[in-house]
Parts: sequence; C-alpha cells; structure tokens
Amino acid sequence: MPEPEGEPAGSPPPAPHQRPPHRGGVLLDAPAVRRWSALALAALGRAREDIDAINVYPVADGDTGTNLYLTVESAAQAVEAVFAAHETGATRPALSDAVRAMAHGALIGARGNSGTILAQLLRGMAQVLTTPGDEAHAAHADGPLLARALRRAADSAYGAVAHPVEGTVLTVATAAADGADAAGAADCAAVARAAHDAALAALGETPRHLAVLARAGVVDAGGRGFVTVLHTLVEALTGEAPARPGPRPRGDLVGPCAAAPADHTPGEADTEGPAYEVIYLLDAEDAAVDRLRGRLDALGDSLVVVGGDGLWNVHVHVDDAGAAVEAGIEAGRPHRVRITHFGAQTAARPDAAQPPRERAPRAVVAVVPGEGLAELYAQGGATTVHARAGEPPASGELAEAIRRAHAHEVVLLPNDPELRHTAAAAAEQARGDGIRVALIPTRSAVQGIAALAVHEGGRRFDEDVVAMTSAAGATRHGAISVAERQSWTTAGICQAGDVLGLVDGDVAVIGTDLTDTARTVLDRMLSAGGEMVTLVLDDEVPEQVADVLERHVRTRHLAVDTVVYRGGRQGSPMLIGVE
Repeated sequence: MPEPEGEPAGSPPPAPHQRPPHRGGVLLDAPAVRRWSALALAALGRAREDIDAINVYPVADGDTGTNLYLTVESAAQAVEAVFAAHETGATRPALSDAVRAMAHGALIGARGNSGTILAQLLRGMAQVLTTPGDEAHAAHADGPLLARALRRAADSAYGAVAHPVEGTVLTVATAAADGADAAGAADCAAVARAAHDAALAALGETPRHLAVLARAGVVDAGGRGFVTVLHTLVEALTGEAPARPGPRPRGDLVGPCAAAPADHTPGEADTEGPAYEVIYLLDAEDAAVDRLRGRLDALGDSLVVVGGDGLWNVHVHVDDAGAAVEAGIEAGRPHRVRITHFGAQTAARPDAAQPPRERAPRAVVAVVPGEGLAELYAQGGATTVHARAGEPPASGELAEAIRRAHAHEVVLLPNDPELRHTAAAAAEQARGDGIRVALIPTRSAVQGIAALAVHEGGRRFDEDVVAMTSAAGATRHGAISVAERQSWTTAGICQAGDVLGLVDGDVAVIGTDLTDTARTVLDRMLSAGGEMVTLVLDDEVPEQVADVLERHVRTRHLAVDTVVYRGGRQGSPMLIGVE
C-alpha cells in the first residue's frame, strides 16, 4: 500500500506524534483522530487514480477512489470544525467529539457504494468509542476498546448492506476486526497494526471470492481503500507508516496493492445491471427506513442504507431513479439527491477501441448555483460544478471537474467568496497532476459570467487570465434573498420572511416586497455608473418581475442595457450584476 507522504493543499498538517503518558502504551485520543483523518485524506488523494483504475465491482464505473476521497474529505472537514470550535476555549475536544464528527462528516458526504460503506464503518467505530456513561474512555481509548470498535464497524457494515457479498470491503473489514481481536490486550498501536496487516492479507485474497476481480486481475477497489485508511490509522498512532509488504509467493493471482493490467480499463468487466445510481440523505424514523429498505430492494440492487438517529444515507442502483426518490419521500425528507447515469459515465471514458482523447489547450471550470446557469456557462464552453443551497462543493469535486475538463490549462471560477480556500486547494491538487490552473476570485456567478464573456482560448494564458480577472473585478454583484430568521445585518435587524437586498456581499436594504427591494438595490448599484445590468432569476420568480425591473433601468438609468437569465433553482430569488 502506498505510504502517506504529506498533505494535499488545504488540509491541516497532522500534529507531531506524541505518545500519551500512560502505562498501557499508545492510546487513541482526539488529536490522534485528527491526525488520522488528515493522513487518510492525503493517502486517498494520492491513491485515488490507482483505486479508480481497479474499480470493476459492483459497477465498473472507475470512481471508487474518487468517492472514497470525497467521503473522507467531508469527514476530515468535520473533525477540523470541532477543533476550530475549541480554539478559543480552555479545553480541547474529547475523543467522543472527534470520532462522532468524523463519522457524521463521512455520513453526510458519503459518495458511491464504497463511500457509503466506509461511512458506516466509521459510524460503527464511533458507537463504541462514544458509549454514554463510559467516563474511563472520555479522553482516550485503549487497545481492547479499539478492537471492539473495529468489530462493531465490520458488523454494522454487514448490517447496512442489503445483500452482503464476500470478496468486497466487507470481507476486508471483518479480517481487520479478527486481526484486532487477535492482538489481545495490546495498546492501540499494536491493535491498529494487527488490523491493518490482517486486512492487507484479506485484500490479496479478494479475487478468490469474486470471479469478476479474478478475470480483471485486480483486488477489490473498496477493500484497497479501506486498507489505506487503516494504514494511516497506524501512522497517526505511531508516527510511522507500516512497512510495505514483501514479495508475494510465486503463482499468486495479484498482490495486495495490484493496479489494473495495462490493457484493462474501467467498463470492460461485467456491465449488465441497473442504469442509475441514486444517493440521498434522508431525515426519517427507524420504522420508515425499515419499510424503505424493502421497497428499494425490490427496485434495484447494491442497496446500502447507513446512519441512524433520524439521519440516513441511502444508496441504491436502479433503472427507475424517480421511483427510488419517491420511496424516500414516502419515508421522510430526502435531500442532497444525486443521480448518476452509469451509461454516461462509461461513455465519457476511453475504451480499448478508441485512442485517448487529446487534451484541449485551455478550459474554464465554474461553480454555478442553478441548472439554468449551468446551461448558460456550458454554452460558453465551461465545465460546471453545481453548488446546491447550503451544500458547497468540496475541493475534491472541484479538482475532479478540473481533470474532467481535460485541458493543459484551466481557469477556475469559484463564484463564491466562501469557496476561496476550497478552490485554492483544488487548484493545488490539479497542479500536482501537471495541469496549469489559474484561480480567479469571483465572488458571484454574475462576475463569472462577465469573466467568461471575455475569455479567449487563442491568446496567451496569462493575458487571458488578466482579461477575465479585470472583467470580473469591474462587475459589482448584488442579490435578493429572503431572511430565514431574525438576525442583525449591516442594514439593521431583519425578521424572518423579510426581503434582503445585498450589494457586494453586505445587506444594504431590508424590505417586504421582492420587486421594490430589487429596484432599490439596482439604484444603489447604478449610482456609481454602469453600462450593463445582468439579472439572474430563480425559476419561481414571476416573469413580470423581470419586465418591471427592465423598464425601471431603462427609464431611470439612460444608456444602460439589461440582460435577463433564468438560473433554475439557485438558492436565492435573484442575482444582480452591474458592469
């Protein structure tokens, strides 16, 4: 298994290893969980493409490594948030705080079959490490408790999968628990190392359980990812990565970290099965989820339902994606719904009969808040990443979009000030792949529209970036939103339901009517001059609102043009740009 060599951009460096002064040896505490999550993210970032390349089961869609990376990225961010919340206090997070955050972050960010199972593995561990009333382990866990956590992890993962299959990550996780149990009363370092070694050995045997792996000459991709996670747990506890495995006996089918053969590409294994992958978070009671399992099991396969305490992550492969979502609506409140068409994924990849697609000289990647804007940006030649309300994309998603653009040079438009650090981390990841990336700090989608309008792929990269940056910087941005609760703003106290007019990110107007508030915002933005007004309206905003605002600009501000776009469901009723 590749040894961790450092952190991806944007990830906090693990703290130096310190063994707790305890006669029982190395213990697992909150700082160790923090180191573990950061190291796991770094290791999966490096192994992502290799794991993607050996992904042939349950669907040969070549994204297991990416899904595991995005899942752990969400887990690591949740752990960092816990530590950030304690920075101003006198206490540091307890072990229960850290492991609960790691499990919850993985649950809400889980991607694909493998990421969903990993989330349940972490949740199973957290259930043992956060046992209420167990004050002896409030600050740390010893070796036997860690072994119990790994056993619970394996058992709960089996319980989450509708039809468990041997030769997958489930087999590897069970072997890890067996290895941990065999370590006896050893400290956490020895237990983690025993679990890792047993999992590594089981990984090498996965092709003996699954014929599809044997035919492709690879090990299970999800299992390899879990071994990587255990590998970094050992390093987090000891400060040293486990030694690489030695040569395997002659005649073995594959090594435990085998990559795919040179003539193998994702998609060439068995491809029959449902057409769609459906994933969503679900707010629901246990009884409703039990009924949901039965419905989804009848609709498709690869069913995994993880979580509890009212929040669940649902994953299933089906032919009728709508029916899978409707089943979730009957059970509770589904959100963060993601539907992936496997055929589209496979078609996007080169196969053995086609030469690899050549990279384009230059591309633009942009984060957009709605489907309408995504279509508009796509018409301008941009690769888009959809940002749902309250669900900003992770750096791994942006980095994957940069790779998907398949260009030597990429201009990245985050279109949100909150995404500045995330976008910078994604750019660094892509630069590590040899892609030249320029980040233009656009703060709104309307600034991105202005930048895209002056983009010219034929000129020098630096000149293009300067022109796009200048166009974005010359565009003031505003928005109309609706207050969700009473709060203080730069314009005074607002009440729930008030219409808020924002200018350059600050609340400038508090009103009661959307059209009147938008008129006031436009007048303020145009008071310093302007040549072009861009309005991006949510689909729920009536057409007559755009007509009224266009007339207002035409009569009150001479020689100013107005262009109107429909942004789809974009999270706020209106975005405003003034160039």
